Amino acid sequence: MSFLNQKTIKNKIFFNGVGLHTGQPVELNLIPSEPNSGIIFKRVDLNKNNIIIPSYENVIDTTLCTTLSNEYGTKVSTIEHLMGALYGIGIDNLIVEVNSQELPILDGSAKIFIEKILSTGIKSSSTPIKLIKINKKVEFKDGSKRISLDKSKIASEIDFQINYQNKIIGTQRNKINIFSDDLNHIFESRTFCLYRDVEKLKNAGLAQGGSLDNAIVVDENKILNNEGLRNNKEFVNHKILDCMGDLYLSGYRIVGSLITSEGGHKLTNQILRKLFSDKTNYTVIEIKEKTLPYQVLNNSYLKSIA
Repeated sequence: MSFLNQKTIKNKIFFNGVGLHTGQPVELNLIPSEPNSGIIFKRVDLNKNNIIIPSYENVIDTTLCTTLSNEYGTKVSTIEHLMGALYGIGIDNLIVEVNSQELPILDGSAKIFIEKILSTGIKSSSTPIKLIKINKKVEFKDGSKRISLDKSKIASEIDFQINYQNKIIGTQRNKINIFSDDLNHIFESRTFCLYRDVEKLKNAGLAQGGSLDNAIVVDENKILNNEGLRNNKEFVNHKILDCMGDLYLSGYRIVGSLITSEGGHKLTNQILRKLFSDKTNYTVIEIKEKTLPYQVLNNSYLKSIA
């Protein structure tokens, strides 16, 4: 199998659970797809107008999750954990069938998605992968919140910092290179919320399916989940997972360096809109092994895109 060719999964994969915000039961199927077809969402509970393309242009809401809509108003939400998993392990083509508006939250991370995809197997095609190469720096600011994308020779980097007025979370920062780093600590990191916000969220019709089984709940001085944290930077690592999923709404993986402070779904969507507003900001490149620098052909890189 060539690691530099487009990939899908070998067989159909089934998931079921509840929507984090709707609280409704949901079933999800991942279906293998042909090269150059990309990722496609299909609402199988609807008979028509049920195809949604995961594109930054189709994002209609970024309140606590990323929500997509097609031109007919058909929606799918909380797509960022699955998309982050696909971005991280390099799945290029897939049909995502879902029988509800919201994807299942599972355990609040991408861990179960990754485990099932890897156990099922990944199928490589003979079609080379495509990446987006950043040509020049683009920035977006919203008050104290900042995000930028800049060029990088061979890396796909995310440098993320969060700042919470909470003793447990506080300020956390982490930096990853998707092309070379082990991403298990990113995939396993769960969504989180402050205990003081739970009632407010539920009264607003959000987090109806939230529980200690699918989210980290943080009080002023302690974590309410009995098992504690999965890693010592789980809060910022989950934000990186979200960011990876939202970046995949570009259509391809990105060769570049993203830096953000207090980022989130909204800022990632805004930086993509700014990036694609000027065609000189980026280039879509086709990657072939003979044109790739030798130094990136290491075991970590190959593992990351296998």
